[in-house]
Amino acid sequence: MGTLLNFKNLYVEAFDNCRPQYLVLFLKAYSVFCAIMIFLAVYAFFYRAFTGFEF
Repeated sequence: MGTLLNFKNLYVEAFDNCRPQYLVLFLKAYSVFCAIMIFLAVYAFFYRAFTGFEF
């Protein structure tokens, strides 16, 4: 749990005092989008690995 809090603190501090505000919102949305894409890639890999898909 401490590791997740550390990542959260790094994420929040990365955008402190950052201007312009619309760029901050875009970067936050983009980082969430990238995290979702990484999760989907990992999920697809494990799904194929555990269902016997031949690579």
